[in-house]
Amino acid sequence: MAKQILMLVGDYAEDYETMVPFQFLTGLGYTVHAVCPDKKAGDSIATAIHDFEGEQTYSEKRGHNFAINHDFTAVNTTDYIGLVIPGGRAPEYLRMNARVIEIVQEFDTAKKPIASVCHGAQILAAADVLQGRTCSAYPACAAEVQLAGGKYADIAVTEAVTDGHLVTAPAWPAHPAWLAQYVKALGATIQI
Repeated sequence: MAKQILMLVGDYAEDYETMVPFQFLTGLGYTVHAVCPDKKAGDSIATAIHDFEGEQTYSEKRGHNFAINHDFTAVNTTDYIGLVIPGGRAPEYLRMNARVIEIVQEFDTAKKPIASVCHGAQILAAADVLQGRTCSAYPACAAEVQLAGGKYADIAVTEAVTDGHLVTAPAWPAHPAWLAQYVKALGATIQI
């Protein structure tokens, strides 16, 4: 059986932060199960495209539809080697789902690699897994990281940070660094 990774998504998850890791990890041979509360395999979510266009914060446009390929209610965290939490607006409401919080806590307790980008830190904070850890996120989430007992990593938007099994980045421009660090945390090596 292929090694499986779980991806927690919801409506208005950031398009690039959902599509790129899903496709990249699938391309490496992992089976990625994209799940969303109240959705089942075959349903889809609406994504949002966040861009940096010179204003004080990002702009938002409607993105693509993204297909859910596994039932949320069927998730058993022991079946997975890692977790991916895209950013966007979805974490605002995903963090209010008790099972989402349990899933994150189960991955954390098992010390399985968790990759979170952008507003994904809102879920990490709600799950109370940031105490004493370094975590990057979209700058607007710095307060949540700190209030959850984490150390906010104020790094360039193209960088990522790994603290144990937690791999985080501020936004989608960090994909090369973030995904490289996550693959390493999964125990894989890529040779060119």
